[in-house]
Amino acid sequence: MPKILLLVLMGYAIGSIPFAIVASRLFRLPDPRSYGSGNPGATNVLRTGHKAAALFTLAGDAAKGWFAVWLVQRIGADVTTAALAGLAAFLGHVYSLFLRFRGGKGVATALGVLAGLQPALALAAAGIWLVVAFVTRYSSLAALTAAVGAPFLALLLGLPRDVVFVIGAMSVVLFWRHRRNIRQLLNGTEPKFGRGRPQRKPPADHP
Repeated sequence: MPKILLLVLMGYAIGSIPFAIVASRLFRLPDPRSYGSGNPGATNVLRTGHKAAALFTLAGDAAKGWFAVWLVQRIGADVTTAALAGLAAFLGHVYSLFLRFRGGKGVATALGVLAGLQPALALAAAGIWLVVAFVTRYSSLAALTAAVGAPFLALLLGLPRDVVFVIGAMSVVLFWRHRRNIRQLLNGTEPKFGRGRPQRKPPADHP
């Protein structure tokens, strides 16, 4: 148990690295928490119009989820422990140790975790995201649809039930983090993907 706890904490620390902040400093952009949705993630960084910075953020956020899972498996832990470390990395992104326990919505990091657990699962989830995003132009709706599908895809691919449960837990947190987007989708005010320049940060979500 102490070893598992240590590996989970390591995953959390890896996931806490805020690549949106790193990218913004590297590319001399405004802090992503100061405009648009206020979310330190790739979609919000894209609102600056700087595609390279957004791609760097997306790659970094996905890589840390994958790396946490890969590293734990490399150490020799079983797949359930690796999944827990991946969940911890995902939570580290959402509630970052380096951002006073605030963070992004976790879509890219969740995808990285899926890639570490089963590449085919990540490809399938990414495919769902791409199709929905292409058809609707709503990044949030694409993420929510992929989150719903991920646990079922994991079952179809034969992943252990404990791992499926972990993936389901990530999906639940993703829905919670997108609660503002869900309200906006329902009332027709959700901005479409890739549109808009940096604007003042909107009011924070109510608990």
